Amino acid sequence: MSLLELDDLKVHFPIRRGLFMDRTVGYVYAVDGVSLSVERGETYGLVGESGCGKTTLGRAVLRLNDITSGEVRFDGVDLAALPAEQMRKSRKHLQMVFQDPLGSLDPRQNVEAILTEGLAAHDIGTSRADRRARIIRTLDAVGLPSSALSRYPHEFSGGQRQRIGIARALVLEPDLIICDEPVSALDVSIQAQVINLLEEIQESLGITYLVIAHDLAVVRHISDTIGVMYLGSLVEEAGSDALYASPKHPYTKALMSAVPVPDPDVEDARERILLTGDLPSPANPPTGCRFHTRCPWRQDELCDTERPELRELSTGHKVACHYAEQIDAGELHPTRSLATAILPDAELQTKVPDA
Repeated sequence: MSLLELDDLKVHFPIRRGLFMDRTVGYVYAVDGVSLSVERGETYGLVGESGCGKTTLGRAVLRLNDITSGEVRFDGVDLAALPAEQMRKSRKHLQMVFQDPLGSLDPRQNVEAILTEGLAAHDIGTSRADRRARIIRTLDAVGLPSSALSRYPHEFSGGQRQRIGIARALVLEPDLIICDEPVSALDVSIQAQVINLLEEIQESLGITYLVIAHDLAVVRHISDTIGVMYLGSLVEEAGSDALYASPKHPYTKALMSAVPVPDPDVEDARERILLTGDLPSPANPPTGCRFHTRCPWRQDELCDTERPELRELSTGHKVACHYAEQIDAGELHPTRSLATAILPDAELQTKVPDA
């Protein structure tokens, strides 16, 4: 059985208007029917454009955002149905590393107080000395000295602060850690250190990761399975090597074609798929396939009217596209020229914008 299973998860935020009578006039469909599973001990990478809902999904697993409908089964227990107090106790087994290492740490607390807070909340440790020893072991695991205990977050570099954030999650010895853009705020050299640290911790402790990231190179390096989100939905899911070797969904193809190749001959010769237009509003998503407004292979028959289901195209490779087989076989050609498509912004040439 998978450690984490999401079944038709939906997170809709109400849009309210009115000065005297607050009324709901619509919803933002941040996460709209996502189903996935994360195996124990593996790393599941989640990628997508800004506004696709991947961060909201991660927060919903911990119920930091209210769940509209669907199930979040963690080790067989539906977290979405748990009372608040039981959910609070369950967070001992699920932790999160946030995107902004400085913003997620209390500037008025030193490192020892920050790491002790979770232990005290879950009644872990028989004494202050016992908790201190556990904290020192955790700091050592993330490469920080015991002298860091008395220091405050502003006294550390960005990479060190992220290590403190990892230590805060790790000190409770959880089964699952959700990493929300764990290296996006760091320099490239520091990114490698943090990614290697996460891998070392996983190998030694068997922890499961759900990694939310926009850097496709990072996701490929660390993930066993990758899910691609677009406008609140999962459009493709496959093993890391399979997805990078042969993406099937038009959106995934566009993302992969935006990643530069270090070989200049290959870079000049390869096809570039450039998307037109902006991401539609999650408050008013398109009918049918959510991607059809930007898809170069759009067809009139099904794309505008029928929302595709995430289906298995080959073993372990799932795609939500009506014409995935025809596109992959070359039987279906783009309905507009890829060469004349509007160039995306500079960031998309190397990265998928964060959510």
